[in-house]
Amino acid sequence: MRIRKGDQVRILSGKDRGREGTVSAAFPETGKVVVEGYNVARRHTKARSAEEPGGIIDKDMPMDASNVALISPKDGKPTRVGYAMEGDEKIRICKRTGEKIPEVE
Repeated sequence: MRIRKGDQVRILSGKDRGREGTVSAAFPETGKVVVEGYNVARRHTKARSAEEPGGIIDKDMPMDASNVALISPKDGKPTRVGYAMEGDEKIRICKRTGEKIPEVE
């Protein structure tokens, strides 16, 4: 999976299509990502203790990684991600511009 935690992405499909956000979690084994503030579901939760009261909470739900595109660091448009070798190191590159995608962590 080419999308990682901390990447700036644009949502390509679904109810939040066209909006941009940051990936807060990535699940490569299932091919899903969670984008902060989008694909929100209202969850009814039961009170577990005095610190965790019950009620209706908004929860960011995972969406398929194919429904988001990385934002190019150079021109701010959605792009595909490629890989290249820089010495002995494998790096991610922007397919639109060929720029190196900076690592975020």
